[in-house]
Amino acid sequence: MIRYASPMTLRKRALPQGWYPQDAEQIRGFLAPFSRQTRTARAAVAPHAGWAYSGAIAGAGVTALDPQADTVVVIGGHLPAGLPPLFAEEDGFAGPFGNMEMDRELRSLVRKELQGKPFLRGTASDRYQDNTVEVLVPLVHYFFPQSWLLWLRLPAEMASFDVGNLLFHAGRSLNRNLVVLGSTDLTHYGEHYDFSPMGTGKKALDWVREVNDRRFIEALMEGNPARILERALEDRAACSVGAVLATLGFAQAAAAGPGELLAYGTSADAQGPGQDVPASFVGYAALGWYT
Repeated sequence: MIRYASPMTLRKRALPQGWYPQDAEQIRGFLAPFSRQTRTARAAVAPHAGWAYSGAIAGAGVTALDPQADTVVVIGGHLPAGLPPLFAEEDGFAGPFGNMEMDRELRSLVRKELQGKPFLRGTASDRYQDNTVEVLVPLVHYFFPQSWLLWLRLPAEMASFDVGNLLFHAGRSLNRNLVVLGSTDLTHYGEHYDFSPMGTGKKALDWVREVNDRRFIEALMEGNPARILERALEDRAACSVGAVLATLGFAQAAAAGPGELLAYGTSADAQGPGQDVPASFVGYAALGWYT
């Protein structure tokens, strides 16, 4: 692959220690048990919490993706409806494994295409500290050391589904083998999140696992974007549904099959067996879409 000439503008780590290791050897040690899946996905969804809580589940999503990808599009969220898509404008991300270069040609084309679409309000630069993309980039760089990166965040609205479709066609026009990784956590439950419809303890945890998160995951596997958005907003079952919608839009444009659940868990699992259910916890899932 053609690499850009130095010097480059670099996006630097913004998340503090604790989200993911700073040292490359520590990251290699964490990821060493992971292996590529025998099937390769065109798109996946993964969580974006600290690696101690969701790193293994995120790894299941990343390792499902086609290892021959030219560009990995990592789509984050934490944007309400009404905001424009946010792109990282730098030439690369300075991570533990060195610099992962951005696909500037693809970024330029996608931004140009989005400017002319009536369903969104233009685009803007992502100048903010946010975990939804950054926490996944070291995972992506480790498993895709020769690939480019596209860093994008999308709002929680139906238009983000159309962005996924546009990404597929932009990649095809540039003869890119693209894969898409959408970033979201699921139900944020408990006093810390001001959301406790089932009280506390095991009853609450079982409800999140078996009802609230399950309904959202089933909507993802069903592939109905309107239902996905409804479950995310009405059930408070996903914090970055714009990223999920774009991932589904890309997968459907690529003629992928239904989403398949790869891994599921909650931050309560980090407590270990026999421990009390924490007052607050979060659900996590990884899904893949295969052609």
